[in-house]
Amino acid sequence: MRWSESLIRTLREAPREAEAVSHKLMLRAGLVRRLAAGLYTYLPLGLRVIRKVEQIVREEMGKQGALELLMPTLQPRELWEISGRWDDKELGMLKLKNRENREFALSPTHEEIITDLISREVRSYKELPLNLYQIQTKFRDEMRPRFGIIRAREFIMKDAYSFDVDEESARRSYEKMYEAYSNIFRRCGVKARVVEADPGSMGGEKSEEFIVLADRGEDIIVSCSECDYAANMEGAQRKEEDEKGQEKAKPLEEIETPEIRTIKELKSFLKEAPEQMIKTLIYQTAEKTFAVLISGDREINEIKLKRLLGCEHLQMADAETVEKVTGAPLGFSGPVGLKGIGIIADQGVTKIINGITGANKKDRHIRNVNIGRDFHPDEVADISYVREGDKCPRCSGGLTIGRGIEVGHIFNLGKKYSRVLKATFLDKEGKEKEVVMGCYGIGVSRMVAAIVEQNYDSEGIIWPREVSPYQVHLLLLNARDPNTVEVANRIYEELIGAGIEVLLDDRNEQAGSKFKDADLLGIPLRLTVSSKRVSERKIEIRNRRDGEECVIATEEILNKVKELIKTEQVKNNRRLSKVI
Repeated sequence: MRWSESLIRTLREAPREAEAVSHKLMLRAGLVRRLAAGLYTYLPLGLRVIRKVEQIVREEMGKQGALELLMPTLQPRELWEISGRWDDKELGMLKLKNRENREFALSPTHEEIITDLISREVRSYKELPLNLYQIQTKFRDEMRPRFGIIRAREFIMKDAYSFDVDEESARRSYEKMYEAYSNIFRRCGVKARVVEADPGSMGGEKSEEFIVLADRGEDIIVSCSECDYAANMEGAQRKEEDEKGQEKAKPLEEIETPEIRTIKELKSFLKEAPEQMIKTLIYQTAEKTFAVLISGDREINEIKLKRLLGCEHLQMADAETVEKVTGAPLGFSGPVGLKGIGIIADQGVTKIINGITGANKKDRHIRNVNIGRDFHPDEVADISYVREGDKCPRCSGGLTIGRGIEVGHIFNLGKKYSRVLKATFLDKEGKEKEVVMGCYGIGVSRMVAAIVEQNYDSEGIIWPREVSPYQVHLLLLNARDPNTVEVANRIYEELIGAGIEVLLDDRNEQAGSKFKDADLLGIPLRLTVSSKRVSERKIEIRNRRDGEECVIATEEILNKVKELIKTEQVKNNRRLSKVI
């Protein structure tokens, strides 16, 4: 492609609203342009990268026997009602009505649609296992779209769905997708860390995310300094200290705390550390009310709490309910003498000796509260968010917290959707059974941003070879010199003829401007055709990633470029030899 015939508009400065490195560089390099919050147009260079990522995805999915299809973007409400997800706020569905007043959603995901398809197409165990995938635009009404295409309202996604006869077969399908994803991210030139994750609104028993580590990533990642344990913040666990303090239990003491409702106020009033306090929060599910206990220096992880309770909907009780079940206004709840509701305690509460908690009386708290003597929780579990320095649940190492971008997510869905949507098959004995499902997503457009986040320097993007919009950036430095133009055109045609993708910068611009744009665009190999080198029958070659340069004879260009392209791929494979 000749620059003069393309739509490439570079910027010297990024717009002020751009925060993430990838957002800034993709705007400056002319890959994307913003239409509205969370909506982007992919310009020719950006679309070429997306198509490269899609091709890698198709190749690796194909190696695992997955078949590509394409499902409708517009989805009828009825299927979502059957699955119970029509009103799921977590999915951020964009909903609309047609002229017949029927309700539809613009696809945020396709579990319902694909399961409905299988329920009508698959009849026998002989037709399973099956893995179907698509690459398609998805829509989610994000409350706060940000970081460019990392968190957008419209995005391109690869979503795959496996269907198996039993759990063992489903496990093998899951492992195949794990292998495919590892290969995809390696070939795309990113290091991705696999972390344990909460299934969220997708459901299922097992879930893992592939996270590209990045300072501006929206996901918070917890990892161990000693072992390979890693999880996202929602699902991260910690090991509680084995030892309990040696202090002896003291008699209960009710104390007056006028208008003292929060941990911060209690700390100031009593001059006690928050970790010595037992915070009591009242929660409600659709069926029950619970008192949830946690030490004053920690926060409840509602996702963990939901999983523990086995519920999809959970909310904190309003002031009226709190007063009804505890006998006191908000801010004075406690477990001592609490009756009629379940009590769940975070594991950290078991280590508190002579704690402080609400007395279930207005303007009153109790000192010297001890678990097992003064109250007996129905269940003790890890229901708090972890913190930097907490103990790893697998070893004695300390937990560290960082940020990353989720680029892939794999789920073992089990029978959640096949059961309600009647996706069944006849086994060898002729008995009807529900298929076991898996779900596997990759954010294709988000992947482009993730690649940039891990492949850039102060000058611009550094594309890995397999996803670069072009393999060679050919610079013509003197567009007014016929001899230089002739040599540049000849090299361009020779490389194109050999199947090498080339961007020829044939603009009548200053050399400095062309060099800056070349570094900004980040194409792996830069060939410079200048009048001086042409007179010597030579060409300059520069590797964008390591800056290595060489000067070679013009007749050796093709062989040298082929050699360098091959070498670059070997280096990439060595640099990203495994998913970490």
